Amino acid sequence: MPCLGLLKRRECTVPTWRGWLALFVALGLAGFAAVRGVYGFLAVQDPAPGGVLAVEGWAPDYVLAETLAEFRRHPYAGIFVTGVPLEQGEPLSEYKTFAELSAAILIRMGADPQTVHAVPSPAVSQDRTYSTAVVLRRWLREHGLASEKVNVMTLGAHSRRTLLLYEKAFGPSARVGIVAIDTHDFDSAHWWRSSQGFRVVIGEVIAWLYAAVLFHPAPAAG
Repeated sequence: MPCLGLLKRRECTVPTWRGWLALFVALGLAGFAAVRGVYGFLAVQDPAPGGVLAVEGWAPDYVLAETLAEFRRHPYAGIFVTGVPLEQGEPLSEYKTFAELSAAILIRMGADPQTVHAVPSPAVSQDRTYSTAVVLRRWLREHGLASEKVNVMTLGAHSRRTLLLYEKAFGPSARVGIVAIDTHDFDSAHWWRSSQGFRVVIGEVIAWLYAAVLFHPAPAAG
């Protein structure tokens, strides 16, 4: 039927079963490569030695130990520990925030108390990393310390989001570096093999996408 000249027949080339198989294999290999590489993408390493050395106070003790080692390797203005109020055990502890607790741990590890500064933040329900970075920026300025170079120590897959949020908090005039300490909680090379690794990595992917695409804070004052 000519269909009044509105339609015409054309030949269409489609894959054979071998073609479909090759396509599925290629897609599977690409997906596997993406899965293997996502932890490395999240655990970005971009250090900026010197200036201010910051560490996220919620990080485990082995991150604090690496922070002290980093402080001893390079000239820094000090170790600045960020953190919100403790979420468990606060009534039984003399330390009320992660910042104060981790600062005390660093001193117990051998850090000079004159070089360790707790910079606690108030409790917030969301965007805690950004909030602690803003508090640190304000604290440095209030104490007459330069904030043009900040090197941040954090844990594994959290590092790319930390870098992004610190850059948002400190602004384009500051050089923010990041040092990711590999996690001891799961095998980072095969993170998908454990529930802890899967939960952490997938959660950080979602959180980084939110921070990169949807989170647009007002410019920090001061």
